[in-house]
Amino acid sequence: MPAPGVPLERQGFLTLGTYDGADPAPGHEYLLREIVLGEELGFDSVWLRHRHFQSGISSPVAILAAASQRTSRIEFGTAVTPLGWENPLRYAEDLGTVDVLSGGRMNPGISVGPPIHWDDVKAGLYPDTADVEDLTYTRVERLLRLLRGEPASTFSGVDGIESFSDYVQPQSPGLADRVWYGGGSRRSVRWAGEQGLAMLTSNVIQSEGHDLGDDASRVFAQIQHEQIGLFRSVHPLGEAARVAQGLVVIPTDSATADQKARYAAYVEHRTPRTAVAHGPRQMLFARDLIGTSEQIAEQLYANPAFREVREVVWALPFTFEHDDYVQILTDMATKLGPALGWSPGASGATGKGTP
Repeated sequence: MPAPGVPLERQGFLTLGTYDGADPAPGHEYLLREIVLGEELGFDSVWLRHRHFQSGISSPVAILAAASQRTSRIEFGTAVTPLGWENPLRYAEDLGTVDVLSGGRMNPGISVGPPIHWDDVKAGLYPDTADVEDLTYTRVERLLRLLRGEPASTFSGVDGIESFSDYVQPQSPGLADRVWYGGGSRRSVRWAGEQGLAMLTSNVIQSEGHDLGDDASRVFAQIQHEQIGLFRSVHPLGEAARVAQGLVVIPTDSATADQKARYAAYVEHRTPRTAVAHGPRQMLFARDLIGTSEQIAEQLYANPAFREVREVVWALPFTFEHDDYVQILTDMATKLGPALGWSPGASGATGKGTP
């Protein structure tokens, strides 16, 4: 589920944030307003994605710290933080701080592997240690241990007039139980399930030898369906393990003629990439869904992966304008969500959600 007649339990949205590199302040302010709007519309969660060296959000935790002071209920997530960009100890401090500020609303979404354009950025990121940095799953395990309060220092006690702990501060109980993993391959979803993490599906996955035939979109949904089943089969919670599906959807119910034309051009430009596999790992891209909320709901119900999830994180298109996001978020909350059986507050979210 959900299937027709079975309500969607939770609805969130994901954004990269957009701004003018020559004048970044207005774009960041618009993003904060969109998060506040999301709460007012009843969304269960908002998720921020990293965009390093681009005019998109490079520090989601900083934005979410600010958003925590303008909101009271909506949950926060990162979708996803590539840990290759982060020092796990420092990142644990940042996550703990935002979780405390928000009253326990933080849901860290993470992944591993070398950062994009690794050969170009490694000297700037790790000038002395790039060749020995561990960018594997052990980096996630380190972060989880730190969030759980396991010792990170060999010293604790009083030094002069200052007191020190041997574990990361601040500690926020339950935060480690709200970590999500962004998986796109059988190996990654199996590992995440075995660790007891929650799972964020991606709109980019590995084809892993599947014959694409003449319908790559169908194969994408099939692979994602298989990955969700594998994840739950090894997760300690089994079928109760949390999985959130992420797709780009653009409802046009209240869009103007100009918006509809621009949205259609955006989707048309991106659609050809969904027909073939890309790169050495044969990556597949999900097709963007555009139309009225009823039309999008019909397409979602035909997707076998969607029928396996109880919650969604709709990805907002990159490069749109603030007014476009207001229209899309409003239609998602007032048209698309209800078409899928969702209603504001139905999840019983209190800001303390756990996988």
